[in-house]
Amino acid sequence: MPDAEAPRLLCVEVYERAPLSYMTETAADLLARLAEAGLLVPSTTRTPEQYRRIRLPGPAPRFAICANGGRLLVDGVPDPDWERTVAARLAAECAPLAEVRAHMVSSADPAWLLKERVADGLFVYLVVDRVLLPSGWTKELSAWAEGRGWTVSLQGRKIYAVPKPLTKGAALREVVRRTGARRTLAAGDSLLDADLLAAADEAWRPGHGELADAGWNCPGLTVLRETGVAAGEEILRRFVGAAFPGRP
Repeated sequence: MPDAEAPRLLCVEVYERAPLSYMTETAADLLARLAEAGLLVPSTTRTPEQYRRIRLPGPAPRFAICANGGRLLVDGVPDPDWERTVAARLAAECAPLAEVRAHMVSSADPAWLLKERVADGLFVYLVVDRVLLPSGWTKELSAWAEGRGWTVSLQGRKIYAVPKPLTKGAALREVVRRTGARRTLAAGDSLLDADLLAAADEAWRPGHGELADAGWNCPGLTVLRETGVAAGEEILRRFVGAAFPGRP
């Protein structure tokens, strides 16, 4: 939109002493309403360390899902019981992390590979130059990883390889089991969010991201037209409307 029409933004993340992530002031107010009612469970592929850089409005949520479901924070601390459950599934169902990491790095071209990282000992991702990345490389990696119990996802400049049992949806079901929640709402825009949206009673996805590009859908999903920061605001407006029906 024209600069003069852009909404005022609130910075919610600082990285290396510089502002990095934002939401509209309206979205911040809506998010605070959900958090104060005890209804908010942040869910992210970020590691706990990366998640702690984010300063969301309102009180700190009791539960947070990090590392794509591999870590469940309870009052800010990783839950050891959940970690043991996840570790047992990964050992039984997936090729070792070291094997997948070695294949990704060895098959990547230094001309477009900028960085490679292991996230909390659970999954691996590459930071790449999208202009130089060969169009079929990610698809070939996906086919290789499929038979080894891993999923590949391209998000912006990052190519993720994640064990199939490592899902946000599984962590959501654990939160529901512990809290007795009778209804869940979710939103997301990447392929790594698909199982989370499918696990919720109602879900929303914005008009941008991998899921939008793929035309992905599931029962209970509402597809929004909005993109970017405006989509974040609209999703929170839908959350508040569903959580507090009949209230302004």
